[in-house]
Amino acid sequence: MDRLDKHRFEQLFRECFPPLCQFGRKYVGDLDAAKDIVHDVFINLWEKRETIDIDKPLRSYLYTAVHNRCLNHLRDNRRFVPRDLPAGAPELQELIDSGDVLEQEELMQHINQVLASLPEKCREIFLLNRFDGLKYREIAEKLDISVKTVETQMSRALKRLREQLVRYLSILVFLSI
Repeated sequence: MDRLDKHRFEQLFRECFPPLCQFGRKYVGDLDAAKDIVHDVFINLWEKRETIDIDKPLRSYLYTAVHNRCLNHLRDNRRFVPRDLPAGAPELQELIDSGDVLEQEELMQHINQVLASLPEKCREIFLLNRFDGLKYREIAEKLDISVKTVETQMSRALKRLREQLVRYLSILVFLSI
């Protein structure tokens, strides 16, 4: 089992810091807060370097860690913002204020579990597309595979997500309104 040395850590930091910050910003809505969160994740990774097996997918670990810390940040810094709702919808406002953060956290935990269950290459392709924002052609070039392989792997990942997240469909629909 290889360990994370200084050179590999620096390389990982240079490659992953910008996309992780953008990923975190999508959750917390603030680039500075996202940078702080990502810095904390990398500090934690460095402190655990003796126990981290670099043969395992570190990108998945980093995205999951950033995601979890973003949820913690949102929970700890939650502000109640009045929303403009139609008259006669106080129960909807109550539902939004009381439950949606917990439902979102539960949904995100389930999404992370589904992503973790994907085969390594499939997960890597999905993360590069959805979280790093790379196009299929860019992923194919980066991983030295065909665009068709990227399409197939993305199709598999999305199918698995749809199958595993069907019970959350109503939450997703409600949150997208």
